[in-house]
Amino acid sequence: MMKTQRLSAASLDLDAFKELINTPYTKPTLAASMESGVPIYDAAALADRLEDGERRGQMLDEWADVLLTGPGCFAITGATPDGAVIDQASAVLFDLIAQEKARASGGGGDHFAAAGLNDRLWNSLEKHAIAAPESFINYYANPWIAAASEAWLGPRYQMTAQVNLVHPGGKPQTGHRDYHLGFMQQQQSAQFPLHAHLLSAALTLQGAIAHVDIPIEAGPTKLLPHSQKYDLGYLAYHEQAFRDVFEERYVQVALGKGDLLWFNPATFHAAGENRTPDVERLVNLFQVSSAFGRAMETIDRTAMLAAIEPVLASMRLTELERRAVVAASAEGYAFPLNLDTNPPVGGLAPATDQDRLAPS
Repeated sequence: MMKTQRLSAASLDLDAFKELINTPYTKPTLAASMESGVPIYDAAALADRLEDGERRGQMLDEWADVLLTGPGCFAITGATPDGAVIDQASAVLFDLIAQEKARASGGGGDHFAAAGLNDRLWNSLEKHAIAAPESFINYYANPWIAAASEAWLGPRYQMTAQVNLVHPGGKPQTGHRDYHLGFMQQQQSAQFPLHAHLLSAALTLQGAIAHVDIPIEAGPTKLLPHSQKYDLGYLAYHEQAFRDVFEERYVQVALGKGDLLWFNPATFHAAGENRTPDVERLVNLFQVSSAFGRAMETIDRTAMLAAIEPVLASMRLTELERRAVVAASAEGYAFPLNLDTNPPVGGLAPATDQDRLAPS
């Protein structure tokens, strides 16, 4: 029977946490290699699985298992073979950052790091779509973004994205878990029952795409493999003793331009320190939400579609690429719904924009 007692910091067990992160783990079947305990997948070697229903399902199941019962994180190398797609998106994002800095309308606060040490572009998803629809379409047509999101969240997920530009000398974040319960103070998250703590991680997938080559010296994401399996981790990461273990045991994986990193939001993690003299560490962070949860950012998907639909109609994309773009931009879940104006006539829910735009 699952424990249902009230939660508190007094229930934390540092030794049990250490035992979990010492879990032995062998390379998953489809991974090309393991680096510091993190499975690395080669996009080119797995490309034929993307459109093969059964073999795609095997790949997605393996990723979900890695995120749930494995180390809680994995990378996909070579996920964006056309570097021009990344470079064009980078130019758009740099321009948006410059515009917001000139207006003093962006940046400001940051999660788990002091403000002003880097440049943030909140809601880069919507801003990218409206500023440069063709670049947005090419960028989010990436089928590896869609496949990883589907592996953890199923279909009709909600994409959001935020740019983090860390300059040379930029300091690291503190170790933490992420949204939902990770964005609460310890006493707030303790008010939620244990089963809500276990559910929280299933509602979001954290990801990142590297816009430049990111060697270890440039501070790629610090990860603590297997830490997502500690049930009370949303309380634990606030405690210095657990943060000390994170700092002692974290690992990092170097990324090339266009590589993808994915991790369970319950995995203890933090942005690393940029110790280089010249690498502007530009990363677009994906926070993908389940259709059944609330996304962190408010997205005007109507405005996004108004910008990209005319361009999408004129572009030649594969079915897989079009599905990826539609999944990243259009609403796929019919609820919440006004049942007075949209009664469930002929079905349980009306069609969504994803239904309308997805390839038939």
